Amino acid sequence: MNALDWPGFGHVSLAGLLFLCAAAALAGAVDAVVGGGGLIQLPAMLLLAPGGQPVYAMATSKVAAVVGTSAAVRTYTRQTTVDWRAAGPMAAAAFAGAVGGAAFANALPAAVLNAVVFGALLLVGLYTWRKPDLGTAETTRFQRRAEIAVMAVGGAAIGFWDGLAGPGTGAFLVFLLVGVVGFAFLRASATAKIVNVATNLGALLYFIPAGRVLWGLGIVLAVCNVTGAVFGARLAIRKGSGFVRRVFLTVVVALLVSLGWKIAAG
Repeated sequence: MNALDWPGFGHVSLAGLLFLCAAAALAGAVDAVVGGGGLIQLPAMLLLAPGGQPVYAMATSKVAAVVGTSAAVRTYTRQTTVDWRAAGPMAAAAFAGAVGGAAFANALPAAVLNAVVFGALLLVGLYTWRKPDLGTAETTRFQRRAEIAVMAVGGAAIGFWDGLAGPGTGAFLVFLLVGVVGFAFLRASATAKIVNVATNLGALLYFIPAGRVLWGLGIVLAVCNVTGAVFGARLAIRKGSGFVRRVFLTVVVALLVSLGWKIAAG
């Protein structure tokens, strides 16, 4: 099918646009529950390569991600409690980390980064799997100031990784809040969405001045991502922390398979 010559669409075909819309909606739903939408949306973008270079796919997918995660945040905050006094500093630290990570995106070989994250995700997945009660209820582990500090430092580190375009950001955020801070999975997922908005905005600040965003395609995909994100957030709220935990483990396994394949392929 002939490529669309609409400005800001990167010469994708109509069939390609419909494929990307479906991927964006599914990614929004998965991302709203527990993170990991990048496993779906970015590979779909890279497959069709709008704009001709991978950087356009990465930058444009961030537009959809920002809008979709913002919609998920709105849904969560209307139906569950979010501790903004703790989530705000964490999001600000993650934003700064993402900007810094984007600036250092080429500092380390991708193979090294993938191997490190593969090992970290394996530990996270095994720890969560071996503790079936983890995240089913709130557990206070720190005094108030210490809790905010841990969330901010962890958010900055994970935000830096997200700026490097690394996979697993959502999974790491949720695990930090559940395994370290002591949140239940549902509350952790809601807080992680707030932080994800900040990290995606930080990455966009790096890409927009460079002219790498295909705005027409990004806006269409954002609408699709929002549809999926609202559905996913409502599903998570209705099903509760047990459901979010199962989706979390599924996403971690999918990330491990994806990274393992990349490492094996060299």
